[in-house]
Amino acid sequence: MMSPQEREVLERERAPLVFITGASSGIGRALAEAYAARGWRLALVARRAEVVQAWLAEAGIGASQAQVHAADVRDREAIIAAGTRCLIEQGLPDVVIANAGISVGIDTAEREDLAVLEDLYATNVVGMAATFHPFIRPMRLARRGTLVGLASVAAIRGLPGHGGYCGSKAAVVNYCESLRIELREDRIRVVTLLPGFVDTPLTRDNRYPMPFLIDAAEFARRALPVIDRGRRHAVIPWPMGVLAGLMRLVPRALWDRLIAGRGRKARRGESRR
Repeated sequence: MMSPQEREVLERERAPLVFITGASSGIGRALAEAYAARGWRLALVARRAEVVQAWLAEAGIGASQAQVHAADVRDREAIIAAGTRCLIEQGLPDVVIANAGISVGIDTAEREDLAVLEDLYATNVVGMAATFHPFIRPMRLARRGTLVGLASVAAIRGLPGHGGYCGSKAAVVNYCESLRIELREDRIRVVTLLPGFVDTPLTRDNRYPMPFLIDAAEFARRALPVIDRGRRHAVIPWPMGVLAGLMRLVPRALWDRLIAGRGRKARRGESRR
């Protein structure tokens, strides 16, 4: 007969598993907390692995429930290795969330900002593909799994100073749509989440109004049911979805006039005030 401790370990081993990148802060951390509260096992990836370890220790989440992988999604070999370790040590995740991303303004007239543009795409787009890569063949064999890509409402229309971020997030939306169609026959679901304005370190110093701002915990609370249902595409919160729908309808000439005076996203190293 099993002891209570042995039974608890067995139950945890049978619990569903989620793999999350960018888990040290913001939306990634909030999603990890939400899944942990459900009793899921966690595979958490972050550049600052020590920050994630400190949170897990504070929350009383042990190694039987969570493992931390130090990796930067811009390093393709490192993120693929993290996914491979997850498969070997924890098994095939039920959900993989490519959350890691960066947001910084660019000015195409400035030569150094071309490197920033490259960094945005390497993190937000190629890093997402590298995150998904190690799991696709095992999910095909198992004929199950959910891949979640974090885009942004910034994917909807261009914004001043935001060309790199808007462009990379638009690429995420179309990449995830392509992937969803490719994997449909394999019964692998691909969910694209478009956060509106979420109070995180990426948005806290923005120099323009942020309508329908929510905190990261509220975003996670709303996101989990969307992921559970395998919805193809969702803007969170929903009022921002309504606004995004209206944004799509604005004629280009009118959009240019409406947005021309909006505050620009700060460039890397530039004062945000």
